[in-house]
Amino acid sequence: MTTISIDADIKAKWADGHSSYSPGTTEELALIGIDLLVKELGTEAAQQFIKQIFERYPTEKVEHVEKA
Repeated sequence: MTTISIDADIKAKWADGHSSYSPGTTEELALIGIDLLVKELGTEAAQQFIKQIFERYPTEKVEHVEKA
């Protein structure tokens, strides 16, 4: 996997307010995006949108070994 750093200033506006974000990692950027999706679409629609995105990527099969 690759280490990615982000240098961004994000300003989001909506009728009732606004927010500013400065993500530094991909995880922070993802959290901001998910938060804004839920705010705009609602939880279920945001989940469906994200599910569609993950369908583009192959799943990794991980074998779970139970310890005795």
